[in-house]
Amino acid sequence: MVNQQWQWQKAPAQPKGFSRAASPVASTLQALRQQGRPAFIGYFPYGFPDVPTSLEAMRVMVKSGVDILEIGLPYSDPVMDGPVIQAASKCAIDNGVKIDGVFDAVRQVQADGARALVMSYWNLIMHHGVADFAARMAEAGGSGLVTPDLIVDESGEWIEQSDRYGLDRVYLVSPDSTDARLQITSRAARGFVYATSRMGVTGERTSMSNSAQNLVARVRHAGAPYVCVGIGVSTAQQASQVGAYADGVIVGSALVHCLLDDEGRPRKDRRKALDSLAEVCSDLRWGISQSRK
Repeated sequence: MVNQQWQWQKAPAQPKGFSRAASPVASTLQALRQQGRPAFIGYFPYGFPDVPTSLEAMRVMVKSGVDILEIGLPYSDPVMDGPVIQAASKCAIDNGVKIDGVFDAVRQVQADGARALVMSYWNLIMHHGVADFAARMAEAGGSGLVTPDLIVDESGEWIEQSDRYGLDRVYLVSPDSTDARLQITSRAARGFVYATSRMGVTGERTSMSNSAQNLVARVRHAGAPYVCVGIGVSTAQQASQVGAYADGVIVGSALVHCLLDDEGRPRKDRRKALDSLAEVCSDLRWGISQSRK
């Protein structure tokens, strides 16, 4: 039974802030809210440990309960990622993964029944071309983009192109974000605002910080109708705690870790690795389903 201090509070029915344009992810979050549960949002890097296995891993995640899948674009300098995702990104880059292939992953995830977001450092999108990326993302049926290192003040071109193609734009906020920054971010975001549960790089945590719940309340007050929490969730109990007050529970490192061995290398037995991924996803999904009971 979740402690009363974690109980979720519904956002205003007509909150100020978000763009009025149709939001693919927000429609999913709204449907799940009506069902009385938060979304299970999973992250997996495209091309890790190789392209076919990454696509199979994403398929396993959707079949095991992931509602929204963040497809990571591997980057050579992932300063905001922890050791697990850094190792996975390096592996994918060493294998020569290209950004063009991510649109195939988007198509697959959408076809399998989950919403597909791409998560990328902004430099990769700039290098590819913002307008071209947005057009190809929309053509593939993708929902939008999570940009961990992009602030609203510097995203004029992305706002223009995402509006043009009806794509969601997900920005990150942290416990040290000012109230003014939260308002700016909430008004510019579409889909949801990504609230980090604690400061620092991503990675699995043995315990959760109470700052996440306070941050969610602040972001709601700033005008965001949907706030999802990530960076740190690794167990069903943690997922249940976060799901009691957030619209979505974001899990990354704990899922990617299933395909790494104890030395941080890709597991040789891919079938067992994928079975482990399915088990972890199912466990987390169960925890999320218990969060508001």
